[in-house]
Amino acid sequence: MSKLSTRHLLGIKDITEEDIQLIFQTADNFKDVLNRPIKKVPSLRDITVANVFFENSTRTRLSFELAEKRLSADVVNFSSSSSSVKKGETLLDTVNNILAMKVDMVVMRHASPGAPHFLSKHVKANIINAGDGTHEHPTQALLDAFSIREKLGDVAGKRVAIMGDILHSRVALSNIFCLKKLGAEVMVCGPITLIPKFIGELGVKVEYDVKKALEWCDVANVLRIQLERQQIKYFPSLREYSIYFGINKQLLDTLNKEIVIMHPGPINRGVELNSDVADSDHSIILGQVENGVAIRMAVLYLLAGVKEV
Repeated sequence: MSKLSTRHLLGIKDITEEDIQLIFQTADNFKDVLNRPIKKVPSLRDITVANVFFENSTRTRLSFELAEKRLSADVVNFSSSSSSVKKGETLLDTVNNILAMKVDMVVMRHASPGAPHFLSKHVKANIINAGDGTHEHPTQALLDAFSIREKLGDVAGKRVAIMGDILHSRVALSNIFCLKKLGAEVMVCGPITLIPKFIGELGVKVEYDVKKALEWCDVANVLRIQLERQQIKYFPSLREYSIYFGINKQLLDTLNKEIVIMHPGPINRGVELNSDVADSDHSIILGQVENGVAIRMAVLYLLAGVKEV
């Protein structure tokens, strides 16, 4: 297979294992490019990409923008906080106005689950979901799985624990879909109030004891507590969360093995991860950031070759 089976990247649920492997193989090539003295290729020289972000973002937006520029695409950045959205313009009108300027691809982050799916049914441009509410964040899951593959040689057969605020996390859901498609065993761990009620139906194990989860896994992907999405209190305090669910070096030293520590960022240091873990040899967090550019280059490149029939 030399191209993706879909013309949009809306979620990991919508793509195949073959799509994921193709993205990884393409990202391998682009990672070589990123390590050259000249880190640019002309692959998307005639393509215009609009980054349409209705939610705040630092890492994802910068990563996409850098990936686009490394591929020589023309880049348009849109922020809802300084746009006509503040005057009541609808999502569809906003994007159609951008597309009227001859934009080929749209990278979109939106607070409403399903917003990229809605858009894909009404516009001709390729749509890449950069995070939709608490639903999915497909490129984050791809770069996480790519980083596991790079560190451990393969994803299949590995035990991955996703730990923290599962209930409000789009990263967790995309990771579960991606890791399961690649043959990994997956466990979720966190306070009972932050574990969705029926998540076991996705084929994952559920654990409420951090130490037991760490003893089980090869990789711990630790998620941020998303206070901005929480309408009620799910635990008494951040200090109490840190005591019972935070990961520190003292806890890792009690294990009879070494595990890989991951985090999608930004880290709440001293809450879900202590600095002695985040900055340790266990951590591949900065490697995830580097791999994010290569993965997003691969996704942009492959989708640019899949046009509307």
